[in-house]
Amino acid sequence: MKKIAIIGSGSWGSALGIYLANNGNPVKIWSFSEEEKNKINNERKCIFLPDAVIPNNVYCSSDFKEVLEDADIVLHVTPSKFTRDTVKQYKQYLKENQLLIMCSKGFEASTLYSLDEVIHEEIPNVRYGTLSGPSHAEEVSIGIPTALVIASKDENLKEDVVNVFKSPTIRMYTSKDVRGVETGAALKNIIAFCAGAAAGLELGDNTYAALVTRGLVEISRLGVAMGGEEKTFYGLTGLGDLIVTCGSKHSRNRKAGYLTGKGLSIEETKKEVGMTIESIDNIEVAHKLAIKYNVEMPICNAVYDVLYNGLSPRDAVGILMTRNLREE
Repeated sequence: MKKIAIIGSGSWGSALGIYLANNGNPVKIWSFSEEEKNKINNERKCIFLPDAVIPNNVYCSSDFKEVLEDADIVLHVTPSKFTRDTVKQYKQYLKENQLLIMCSKGFEASTLYSLDEVIHEEIPNVRYGTLSGPSHAEEVSIGIPTALVIASKDENLKEDVVNVFKSPTIRMYTSKDVRGVETGAALKNIIAFCAGAAAGLELGDNTYAALVTRGLVEISRLGVAMGGEEKTFYGLTGLGDLIVTCGSKHSRNRKAGYLTGKGLSIEETKKEVGMTIESIDNIEVAHKLAIKYNVEMPICNAVYDVLYNGLSPRDAVGILMTRNLREE
C-alpha cells in the first residue's frame, strides 16, 4: 500500500484515483474546481465519468499541501498547457523521496519542451517517471483490462509504480525511454484528430488505415529526432495509444476532428467537446518541432493548415493524396 496524491480531478485523474483506491491505496486528489471537489467528496461521483463510483478512500481537496504532505507517489494529471504553472504552485510541498509521475500528454507551447523537460527545469532533482499507454479513463474507471507503461531512468521508481498499479485489470510494462514515451503520447492526439476528420468527411476504412499507418511514421520520425528510441513508437505507448485514440468513441481528439470534418469551427468544436482537446493545443507545437528538427510531417502540416490557415478538411485530403509519389 502507498499513499497516492493526484494533481488534477478531470476524467483521467479521477479514473486513476478510482483504480488505485480500489487497489487498496489511500488517495488524495487536488482540484482547482469547487464543483468537482464537492461532487467527489459528497456524491462519490466524477462529473466526467458518469458510470464510475468514487471509493470512500478517495478524498479531494483544493489545498496542495494537504494533498501532497504525506504522499509516497504523486501523479500529475493536468492539461499539458497548465503543467508548468501548476508545478510552480506545488513544488514547494514535494519531499526528496516522493515520486512524481507524469500522466499528462502534450508539449509546452512557449518553449517546445516535452513535459519531462518542463518538470526537470522546475524541479531538477525530482525522482521522475511518465505513465502512458492505450487507456481511456472511461474504461479504467470501471475495471476494463488495460496495459500501461511506466518509463523512467530510475529503476526503483519503476518497481514501486509497477507494484502499486499491477492487478488482474492492469498489466504493467517498463521502459527507460522517457522521451520516446512522452513524444508518442503527445503526437498521437494529432493523428486522432485527423482520423475523426476523415470520419466526419464520410471517408472509408481505406482512408483510415492509410492515415493511421502513415501517421505513425510521422510520429516515429519526429520522436526519434527528439531523442526517443524507434522501437518505442511501435509499442503500447506509440502504436497502441494511436489505435485506441484514433478509433474510439471515448476519444475527445477524434470527436474534435469529426466535428471539424462536419464543418464546425474550432471554437464551436471546443464548446461541443467541453473538455481539453490536446490535439488542438499541441498541433502548433508539433508544426514548429517538425521545422526545428527538419522532419517531414505532411499529415501534421495539413491539420495545422486546417486549424490555423483556413484550409478545408476535404482540400487537406486532396493535398495529401496528390503529393509526389515515393517509395514507402
